[in-house]
Amino acid sequence: MNLRGGRLNLPNLLTLGRIAAIPILVVLLLFEGRVSGFLAAVVFGVAAITDWLDGYLARKWGLETVLGKFLDPLADKLIVLAALIMLIPHGRVPAWGVFLILAREITVTGLRSIASSEGIVIGASDLGKFKTIFQMTAIPGLLLHYDYYWFFGVRSELLSVNAHNFGIFFFYVALAMTLWSGFDYVYKFFRLIDR
Repeated sequence: MNLRGGRLNLPNLLTLGRIAAIPILVVLLLFEGRVSGFLAAVVFGVAAITDWLDGYLARKWGLETVLGKFLDPLADKLIVLAALIMLIPHGRVPAWGVFLILAREITVTGLRSIASSEGIVIGASDLGKFKTIFQMTAIPGLLLHYDYYWFFGVRSELLSVNAHNFGIFFFYVALAMTLWSGFDYVYKFFRLIDR
């Protein structure tokens, strides 16, 4: 595993690209409307794909680096929180829910730093991975927000989809997973620290 050299390899560049997409996402979400929401969903969707791709390539090509291990989860947290915070003024997500997600991320990051300083590594759990999957599923729906009637060029009232309802359902699932994984991490932290 390459932990020091090759910092600007393709997986790390994809991660940096995800971070660079955040200001674009924020600017798009300064505006309310179907077009800006659609463009924001495209930006977020591309970022979500690069999240999967950079990890896959890093493992396949043996290009895992310390920089990548730091930047990848940071990029995930930043783009998710940027999208959710920017959606609060539009009334698409509850502020209290976003606060709980933010509080969980700050708490886990702080505990991870303490554990690391003690030479203890608490790996990412499957709960945390599911949390990320549900967040990445919820946010595009919240960004798209509106009713969509057109499918394959045909307008259909019967097959209409309310993107907001789709997104908010997965937002609450993600919120539950976020809290569950946070409590799980705190439990593991105190169990390992007490040894």
